[in-house]
Amino acid sequence: MNKERIINYLDELFINPKCELEYTKDYELLLSVMLSAQTTDKSVNKVTKELYKKYDSLDKLKKLSVLEIDNYIKSLGFHKTKASNFKYIVDEISKLGYVPDNRGYLESLKGVGRKTASVVLGILFDIPSFAVDTHVYRVSKRLGITNSKDDILKTEIKLKKYFDEKDWNRINSQLVLFGRYHCKSKNPKCESCKLKDICKEKIPNK
Repeated sequence: MNKERIINYLDELFINPKCELEYTKDYELLLSVMLSAQTTDKSVNKVTKELYKKYDSLDKLKKLSVLEIDNYIKSLGFHKTKASNFKYIVDEISKLGYVPDNRGYLESLKGVGRKTASVVLGILFDIPSFAVDTHVYRVSKRLGITNSKDDILKTEIKLKKYFDEKDWNRINSQLVLFGRYHCKSKNPKCESCKLKDICKEKIPNK
């Protein structure tokens, strides 16, 4: 059965998958996931390393202006919008002092959509979630779990039906890493892939 093959192969490649964003506090993960939209985790880690070290509390981050935040993250795409969102999120989270496990609240924050909320809920609270990023979206189509007509939400719904709820968070993380390092958009490692026979996208050999 394809589902069992997919799960076994993902477990073989990524025994204990971890989020590659670097953080030590709950709000740092929320902020970093927001910053990671349309850019790489590596790029986000590069700009937040000094920022989180120097401003290691919500009170300290709250004192930063949008311009000061922008100076730290200006190497990221859409940095001006993200700097504004960063400031807004810090101000709002400061009112609580922590990141709540409430999807409605999280999605009410500027710059936080369904995917970001799902990542935070899954990683911080182990709440079964499925965050569909560009890697998950691509891989699920190639493996035949979804099709080209499915949008992000439909993809999430199909993935949740395909896999058991208890496995969602682990498999979600594995699919992200699989898409990032193996089933890449360009030059995927098809020859070494144990699932290439079920792949729906036949990529010419280079």
